Amino acid sequence: MARDFYEVLGVAREADAAEIQRAYRRLARQNHPDVNKSSEAEERFKEIAEAYDVLSDPELRRRYDSFGDDFRRVSPDTDPAAWRRARTYADAGAGAGGRRPSGAGFGSGGVGSGGLGDDVDLEDLLGGFFGGGRRRGPGWDAWGPGPVAGSDHEAEVEISVEEAYHGSERSIAISGAEGPRTLDVTIPPGVVDGQRIRLRGQGGPGSGSGAAGDLYLVVRIADHPRYRVEGRDLHVLVPVAPWEAALGASVSVDTPGGAATVKVPAGSSSHRRLRLKGRGLPHRRGKPGDLYAELQIRVPDALTDDERRLFEELAKVSGFDPRSRR
Repeated sequence: MARDFYEVLGVAREADAAEIQRAYRRLARQNHPDVNKSSEAEERFKEIAEAYDVLSDPELRRRYDSFGDDFRRVSPDTDPAAWRRARTYADAGAGAGGRRPSGAGFGSGGVGSGGLGDDVDLEDLLGGFFGGGRRRGPGWDAWGPGPVAGSDHEAEVEISVEEAYHGSERSIAISGAEGPRTLDVTIPPGVVDGQRIRLRGQGGPGSGSGAAGDLYLVVRIADHPRYRVEGRDLHVLVPVAPWEAALGASVSVDTPGGAATVKVPAGSSSHRRLRLKGRGLPHRRGKPGDLYAELQIRVPDALTDDERRLFEELAKVSGFDPRSRR
């Protein structure tokens, strides 16, 4: 039996989405094969990823809470109460080594040695839930394994900051047991580094008419010459002249969404951060990130005669000492 997904993430069954996400991020960092070199790390990481995938999806979590390990095999329109009753009957009927004598039954109201009577047909009860057939043996019925879902696969895809902002179309090469193949995938706008994108049915093939597994694309945002990414927030250096920093100015800033204007307050120094609210990476279902413009005061590489004269005059009249402690 697979480990309980709540136990895998170390959260209570009533944990909310935020708790589940925090637990996943913490465990994923600890067990990622690039960080944890132990022999069990990769399998542990896959187990954590599978648990998070199910518990972070409201519909999958509801089915998991209702049907346990069988949640992928049970028909979508199955009533959980009817399913539990059927499983109870099945467990009772298999009480003696998994066998149910064909002659055992309730008869005239008494309970036979098999625990279930001829009035109850396990195939009627469970066949519709799992799609499995019944193998007949001499004097007893046994259940086949039914369909088995395919395994889930994982692959990384590297994108630029601009692609994370606007979204993109990519063709990725996938290698699997069935051989190499190419998939055309859509990267939605607003993805963040480490986010997993599910491609349903693109994982390993199922057996016994079971559904194929899913493919999970792990997004990696490549280093950028201009932007630094922290979650959905972007950081960018903005060069300013000494007089712009001293007197204040409005300067243009490049962002993935286009040029923006930032107001530099008078008396600004290098490394001062100015926030452009909502100009970071977008969020399809929530608040977008911000862009932080960090000021960097620059001087001319070579001064003209007039510039040198003015700077020398400023040096004579100014009492400012940048090295004094205030």
